[in-house]
Amino acid sequence: MKAAAFAYARATSVVNALELLAVHGDKAKVLSGGQSLMPAMNLRLLSPEIVVDIGGLAELRGIAMRGGVLVVGALTRHVDLLRSPEIALHAPLLRDAVSHVAHPAIRNRGTIGGSLAHADPASELPACVVALDATIVARGPTGERRIAATKFFKGIFETALSSDELLVAIEVPVTGQGSTFFFQEYARRHGDYAVVGLAALAVVAAGRFSDLRLGFFAVGDRPLLAAAAGKLVNACVNRGLLAEAAAALTNELDPPEDQQATAAMRRHLATVLLRRCVADLLARPELATGVTK
Repeated sequence: MKAAAFAYARATSVVNALELLAVHGDKAKVLSGGQSLMPAMNLRLLSPEIVVDIGGLAELRGIAMRGGVLVVGALTRHVDLLRSPEIALHAPLLRDAVSHVAHPAIRNRGTIGGSLAHADPASELPACVVALDATIVARGPTGERRIAATKFFKGIFETALSSDELLVAIEVPVTGQGSTFFFQEYARRHGDYAVVGLAALAVVAAGRFSDLRLGFFAVGDRPLLAAAAGKLVNACVNRGLLAEAAAALTNELDPPEDQQATAAMRRHLATVLLRRCVADLLARPELATGVTK
């Protein structure tokens, strides 16, 4: 299939892009890397009247430390996240997650801002920014506003962005001593959409979690920051407690059922990832099994 007819405008600056969005409102779609938008348009899942291309705006690219916060420009490509020493040092969860995103051709063009604004619930990066407690920076006609990642995703392909706003950056707080991370997903083939995935950030001290953030994806209409993690914080984790957390997680989930997996399978795989995550972060491989005795 081919996309329906649409007008095209190449923004010359962020201000120009915002002017175009103000004129066209929800009839416009923003094009950054195009790796999600163009396939959706070709399948007629989206039919905007105009596409506003921001791909040439160098001011929205780059990775830098500013006052203890890692700032990632919205047009920073996936491949740049993979290669960045700042990401490797301060947000290695993003680096590991990006290696699971599709294939090299897509990673060479796709952008972090495009992935977040697209809000596919099976995508890796939305769950990562939730786990990292990141902040989404949006710019509109009245200036900038900051949105907590946990409040940004509203549903399938739906975010807190207004039709006249542009996602311009992501701010990631730098973690301190003892912080560690985990990323794993189940997919039918490497690069396919995840069946279930988990992006986690933890702080471990004296063999216990002092903080644990579990960002599951492909288990609902948006990334889930699992409340079940609270059972494992400031506690001596054993198989029994982990089984309680797994049961609580199962009750939290409302996964879809589709051609890839049943809801029951997704719940099961999510608990498997929970156990593997805890076992890995605490360096206790015996916790990876579901045996409680």
